[in-house]
Amino acid sequence: MQTLENGILTVDVSEVGAELQSIRKGTTEYLWHGDPAYWGRRSPVLFPIVGSVWESRYRVAGNEYNLGQHGFARDEEFALVSASDTEVRYRLESTEETLGRYPFPFVLEIAYRLQGNRLEVIWEVENPADADMWFQIGAHPAFLYPDYDKMTKGRGFFTFDRKEGLECVTLADKGCVDVDRRYPLPMKDGILKLDVDTFDAVNTFVLENAQVSETVMHREDGTPWLKLRYDAPVLGLWSPPGMNAPFVCIEPWYGRCDRAGYEGEYKDKDWMNHLAPGERFSKSYTIEIA
Repeated sequence: MQTLENGILTVDVSEVGAELQSIRKGTTEYLWHGDPAYWGRRSPVLFPIVGSVWESRYRVAGNEYNLGQHGFARDEEFALVSASDTEVRYRLESTEETLGRYPFPFVLEIAYRLQGNRLEVIWEVENPADADMWFQIGAHPAFLYPDYDKMTKGRGFFTFDRKEGLECVTLADKGCVDVDRRYPLPMKDGILKLDVDTFDAVNTFVLENAQVSETVMHREDGTPWLKLRYDAPVLGLWSPPGMNAPFVCIEPWYGRCDRAGYEGEYKDKDWMNHLAPGERFSKSYTIEIA
């Protein structure tokens, strides 16, 4: 475990999955603590897929591979590359074992950088091979509801940098989406209300096509709790449906689960990222604590 501190925030990161374990401001915790009674993770990095591939199988150059939801990086032990009081960097490289599940050599680096009341999460993917590479990557941080009380209904609300006209795709069979069924994000007066029932009917709100680049989580009284800034083309919003869970996830994705019934080539999936030999992909998002 590595700990970052700058006098405002304290952040803990595990080498397993290079996963955030805690974000604290003073004695206040903002990140979910991973109780498996609700969801046993905290902030996994999703790689080399986001969500599910249809029937847990996908195809590369006609060969079939098996891969579980969200890929394998979240369960791998990363190597520590560097660490200071305010920044830590980890690396994961392909092995014979990973190549049996995902047939592309890769180097994945994940870094965390503190500056003031902001935590920048940095992803870098490199293609070290002499052939093209395709992949997806995404975030899955779970944030505690402020002032959570399981006996009350309200949980606060979200606002975005776009106030109206937001549209979602629908999750269908086996964790995959029906792209032919779209519906408006249920906002009123520019807010998405969060309560005990918000995710019961939909499971996950999936917003495609870079509709928003900022999500602010507010307390019930309207005061900001935290903010995420990102440039990802897809955003997922999720809390375990029907469980009255104490947290909600705000998930910038460079990728998305399969369309229901998809049996095409991996490289032709929706929202794929491509790297030519020697190329590097570099993206980040920022968590700002109010």
